[in-house]
Amino acid sequence: MEEAAMIARTRHFIMENENCFDRSLASGHVTGSSWVVNPSRTHALMLHHRKLDLWLQPGGHADGDTDIHNVVIKETSEESGISIEDIKLLSREIFDIDIHTIYANQYDPRHEHYDIRFLLEIDDNQAIPGNDESHQIGWVALNNIPQFNNFRSLHRMTRKTRQLFPRA
Repeated sequence: MEEAAMIARTRHFIMENENCFDRSLASGHVTGSSWVVNPSRTHALMLHHRKLDLWLQPGGHADGDTDIHNVVIKETSEESGISIEDIKLLSREIFDIDIHTIYANQYDPRHEHYDIRFLLEIDDNQAIPGNDESHQIGWVALNNIPQFNNFRSLHRMTRKTRQLFPRA
């Protein structure tokens, strides 16, 4: 129910705002995130975001790029430090949509992120070097996600993972 309302709001926002992928749109903009799972589907890749001081999934601004798949893979590569060639897009279908408020801070006024999320896979045997945008990055067992971040959208993506991959 909740996600259905966010899908409708996101569609409306995109239809009403030609520049919806541009960060300069003051009311909000489309962002792209990934829900990265390991091959056994037991863990998700999380990072402790330096600027927001929260554990989150990889993602970021589209910065005018309307190819949201490209945005998600690029952001995942940048934030994880993993080569694009080692990131597998499991489906071109949207995995999740979330709208969340970014409150005014020293960088930006209050605005909305219309976050479009895709399901990706990275081999958890690879080293994950991360980058300077996060304090820490690593694999978190699906059962432990709420201990890192209790946002409803993370519960929703964890639930969807278990539905798609029942042994997860």
